[in-house]
Amino acid sequence: MADLTERELVVNGVWLHVVEAGPEDGPPVLLLHGFPEFWRAWERQIGPLARAGFRVVVPDLRGYNLSEKPPGVAAYRVSTLQKDVAALIHALGYRRSHVVGHDWGGIIAWALALRQPEVVDRLVILNAPHPAAARRVFRKPAQWVRSWYILFFQLPWLPERFLPHFGRWALRGTNPAAYTKKDRHLYEEAWGQPGAATGMINYYRAMLRFRGRGSDRGQDMRVRVPTLVLWGERDAALLPELADELERWVPDVRVVRFPRASHWIMRDEPMRVNNLLMAFLST
Repeated sequence: MADLTERELVVNGVWLHVVEAGPEDGPPVLLLHGFPEFWRAWERQIGPLARAGFRVVVPDLRGYNLSEKPPGVAAYRVSTLQKDVAALIHALGYRRSHVVGHDWGGIIAWALALRQPEVVDRLVILNAPHPAAARRVFRKPAQWVRSWYILFFQLPWLPERFLPHFGRWALRGTNPAAYTKKDRHLYEEAWGQPGAATGMINYYRAMLRFRGRGSDRGQDMRVRVPTLVLWGERDAALLPELADELERWVPDVRVVRFPRASHWIMRDEPMRVNNLLMAFLST
């Protein structure tokens, strides 16, 4: 990775741990991780993007690793998480930024582009469904078979106990080098931070508990910023059809499928992902 700086910023009422790299006057790129990761999810993207001239900003999302972990499920609603990212962009001194999100980071990035498009320059999504596509596909039993853990995470305290086991099981890329022994050790350290297990799992509790309240129902689902979607088709959690027909909601979209990549697409095929990111964000 490139030389990194770390700091904490207060945004939207919480403090976030933020890692930065690249020239300070470069165009900003926010990289948003998913579950059960933290900022190091992007360690194979930070250096190449920084060397290409981008100012790379990688937060630990609220509830994760070294960021604040507010109590209560309501603190992890998508609308709140989206406001964190918008406030972070402004706290960094920018009016707008490129936004790249994977998994939960992608869900937040979609919400940001829908509700606060004025802060998004270009949008990149890696294996995270557009909310309208999710509403369509999550009616199918085949998707719920893959998403069984969402229901398990609704239980009290038990999911927290099993998080390290689940995390080790989940982080299985199609590339044997996707996660090294050292990577796994660092991830387990992040999961072991006080309050992290509950904060991380509360994303899923809030997703179901507040479904239909202040949600996107009745909202215009069109994303009007240039968008690149990268999709690993060997995703064990999400059906490939979640990336189908996105033009219905995202007129300016390009979808690139990775037939041999898993859910952890940026770890399985980092070089191809990096090349696509740099080409798209440099346009």
